[in-house]
Amino acid sequence: MSMRKWASLLAALVLCAAALCGCHGSQEVSDFVIPASFDESREYEITFWAKNDTNKTQMEIYKKAIADFESLYPNIKVNMRPYTDYSRIYEDVITNIPTRTTPNVCITYPDHIATYLTGTGTVVPLDGLFADEKYGLGGTELKFDSPRAEEISPKFLEECAFAGHHYALPFMRSTEACYVNKTFVEKLGYELPEVLTWDFVWEVSEKAMEKDEEGNYLVNGQKVMIPFIYKSTDNMMIQMLRQLDAGYSTDQGEVLLFNDTTRSILKEVSLHARSGAFSTFKISSYPANFLCAGQCIFAIDSTAGATWMGTDAPLSDISKDSLVRFETEVMAVPQFDTDNMRMISQGPSVCVFNKDDPQEVMASWLFAQYLLTDGVQIAYAQTEGYAPVTLKAQGTEEYKDYLARRGENNTTYYSVKIDATRLLLDHTDDTFVTPVFNGSASLRDAAGTLIENVVKATRKKTEVDDEYLTTLFSKTFTQKHLDQVGASTQGKAELGPLPKGSVALLTALVCVWAMLGIGALVGWRRSKKKGK
Repeated sequence: MSMRKWASLLAALVLCAAALCGCHGSQEVSDFVIPASFDESREYEITFWAKNDTNKTQMEIYKKAIADFESLYPNIKVNMRPYTDYSRIYEDVITNIPTRTTPNVCITYPDHIATYLTGTGTVVPLDGLFADEKYGLGGTELKFDSPRAEEISPKFLEECAFAGHHYALPFMRSTEACYVNKTFVEKLGYELPEVLTWDFVWEVSEKAMEKDEEGNYLVNGQKVMIPFIYKSTDNMMIQMLRQLDAGYSTDQGEVLLFNDTTRSILKEVSLHARSGAFSTFKISSYPANFLCAGQCIFAIDSTAGATWMGTDAPLSDISKDSLVRFETEVMAVPQFDTDNMRMISQGPSVCVFNKDDPQEVMASWLFAQYLLTDGVQIAYAQTEGYAPVTLKAQGTEEYKDYLARRGENNTTYYSVKIDATRLLLDHTDDTFVTPVFNGSASLRDAAGTLIENVVKATRKKTEVDDEYLTTLFSKTFTQKHLDQVGASTQGKAELGPLPKGSVALLTALVCVWAMLGIGALVGWRRSKKKGK
């Protein structure tokens, strides 16, 4: 091969590498242009992929919202497709992006939207629609009372902004709560503090493992007791790291999860998994079932799961003869620093997908915006421990009356559910969200996987030491494809040294590039001499 061809090959390789780097994690902005007006002379049919918590009341609220919206806009037909799992919505959207058969409006999470954006122009940036005088938030031409931008909780609206744009509207918000069997805590000789700490929860959990001569646990007189069960271990890891000001990720997508603080957390988890004092939903099943049966003391789950928690829980999944009566206390998740509380903000948002017809997108936007009206917000919030995302709905007399009627019955005014809602309303400023980028959903999954694998390994009598954790970090990093989400040099280094084969390969590549450069330089000098 001539020197000129070598040089061309070298240039091509450089351009390809640059292109790959430029495409990595890219997020295309939709080319949607807001029409000057909405054409009501046409008929539209839009699809809405919705999520409910196997709660029939939520489905009825969706149906009523659609019917009421269609009565205002008879030319827009909304077809709803219900899901019971956010991950299924995510998977189906990803599957449909290549064929351009995504829904028009979708209940989702910002982490998921970041992945949707890898498809060119898939999700509509909403900033322009927010501000549109006629059809934006509080717009003059709307046929319903839409909240203005300033009437949406700033904290919740901010959570829908990433990559320089708002790509969603918040729909409902929740956080995690620790549902505590206060009766058992006091039976063990403890008094609940104002704010739970990790040390307190671990200590009480270990105390609850004491048995009598017949092998029954002293605290409940049963053969089964798992004092502390966590539903979402990804949230567990993320919150513990945030409370300790330790690394997780940056806004640029750098992976900082695999650090020394994470190691310490996992060793602590292993210690209590070894005694049987701690387990997870994926390993043992729903915390609510154990709590209601008197087989758990600290059950951590979303405030959106409040109606499954407690002796009188209206949606309890266990038989009546298995229920144990106890006093339920709803508390914030355990903290390391009670003067600087940190708890995760979660809950569904709504995004609008781009289509070839701008008028169809406008019809979708109108429906998405309708989900923020007081009637929909208040009705849906009453189904679980959700908080309405608009200050407008939170300030209505109807919503204030709902909160004031705590404990009036065990359905609409179920005390545990309203306590869970108040927990979020009282601690909105203490909540946080993790950075959103293409791959952030995978990183979140990795955080939970670390805890799940440590608990499983501990149960198999595996020693969870530094050697085990280094191997676990490396496997998790690879399995979750975190090398594709902009992992930092720091994050990679803490996984351990590169294999010898990889070092040899990298060395060989450096040598090849050097030889190509030298060859190109020699060829250039020769051609220059000939030209003299």
